Amino acid sequence: MSGLNDIPINVEETSEGLRGNALPILHEIRHGLSRLAETGETTLIDLHAIPFGPGDEDLLLSLLGRGEVEASISALGPTRVWETQFPGVWLVDHCNANDERIALHIEIAGIPDILRSQPQDIAEAVARLDARLAAGLDKTGHLQG
Repeated sequence: MSGLNDIPINVEETSEGLRGNALPILHEIRHGLSRLAETGETTLIDLHAIPFGPGDEDLLLSLLGRGEVEASISALGPTRVWETQFPGVWLVDHCNANDERIALHIEIAGIPDILRSQPQDIAEAVARLDARLAAGLDKTGHLQG
């Protein structure tokens, strides 16, 4: 009786050497960039929800490369954001407090949403700055309080 290990498995590569989901995702990114350029519409691709074969995610990230902009956010765990070598294509890597990946997104936008100040945070900042200004300056010219 033969087992599953006896079944031959062949991995086929496209003419471009890409296999699995890397090529379809690159096409999706291309269409998202086109929409962004033409209409300003943003696109979010949840890589954590896509089944990758061995090495596919690493291949995709390698093909996208890194651009000039990176940011780190500390909120409920570290989040790292970087622009790829293709302007407007961002990777957003969310981790929990134990630095375990909980989400990996490609965001096609002028700037990722996570880096934008939220309206309620801006309103709160106005109130905090008003309170500081109302407290006045000390003798050294620094804000009190």
